[in-house]
Amino acid sequence: MRYDALPLAAGDGTYHAVVEAVAGSRHKFKYEPALGVFVLHAVLPAGLAFPVDFGFLPATRGGDGDPLDVLLCMDEPAPCGSVVRCRLLGVIEARQKKAGGPWQRNDRLLAAVEPALRYARCRAPGDLPPGFVDDLERFFAVYNDAREVRFEVLGHKGAAAAARLVKAGRA
Repeated sequence: MRYDALPLAAGDGTYHAVVEAVAGSRHKFKYEPALGVFVLHAVLPAGLAFPVDFGFLPATRGGDGDPLDVLLCMDEPAPCGSVVRCRLLGVIEARQKKAGGPWQRNDRLLAAVEPALRYARCRAPGDLPPGFVDDLERFFAVYNDAREVRFEVLGHKGAAAAARLVKAGRA
């Protein structure tokens, strides 16, 4: 399957998302369009694992030139390469930089997978369990620090801001 040809909109206000890193895993895969496959991109240090499925929205581009990142709230992890339908909840606005490099925006969209049981009533970041978004922010600070990348959270906003980010990032 060519994920870069997958339509962004899934219908009913939902989007297609592609899973690159599975919740509970230390492996970060990255889709390589030229090859049409997922390639192991990084291995997290012992004791560190992805707290939620991490993926991208096809047919988009973020400030770092990659497809927009999405954190997928779902009941069970999905295998790498899975396509899921998701509803935007909000966005963690962030920037990051490599040593000696410039700051780049690298926001993380928050989304609930459709259908989901645990997250069915969530419509905004504040609907997620207490401390959930804070834990995600801490994870990305530690994850990036292990890669010698500085990560800074600028704030978080709701679904409308996330939708504007997606609209601006359509490739």
